[in-house]
Amino acid sequence: MKNLLTLEELGQLILSVFLFNQLPYAWWVFPACILLPDLSMVGYLHNTRTGAFLYNFFHHKLLAVLVIGAGFGFNIPLVGLVGVILFGHSAMDRIFGYGLKYNDSFKNTHLGVIGQNAKA
Repeated sequence: MKNLLTLEELGQLILSVFLFNQLPYAWWVFPACILLPDLSMVGYLHNTRTGAFLYNFFHHKLLAVLVIGAGFGFNIPLVGLVGVILFGHSAMDRIFGYGLKYNDSFKNTHLGVIGQNAKA
């Protein structure tokens, strides 16, 4: 099942690259921006609840799809770019096992525990 879910996320990452190519930006903008959603982890400096909320907000694919829809629907390339980056980043994170966070710990995700204590 894990391999199947990883392939699904890989497909979504490829879709984000395809959508990015529909936008009027140079190729290097995608890799330059792909890690920006991780700035949402700044919430963990306050506490795990705030950190999890901000992380989950910016890593939720529904938000990304809505932003993509607004950007493409209203022909606003910058908004489309933001949505594509959010979507691609979330897919990439899930390929590597980083899921949406629970409030108790950064390592406790909907995909399981991250790190050394994680069970394979």
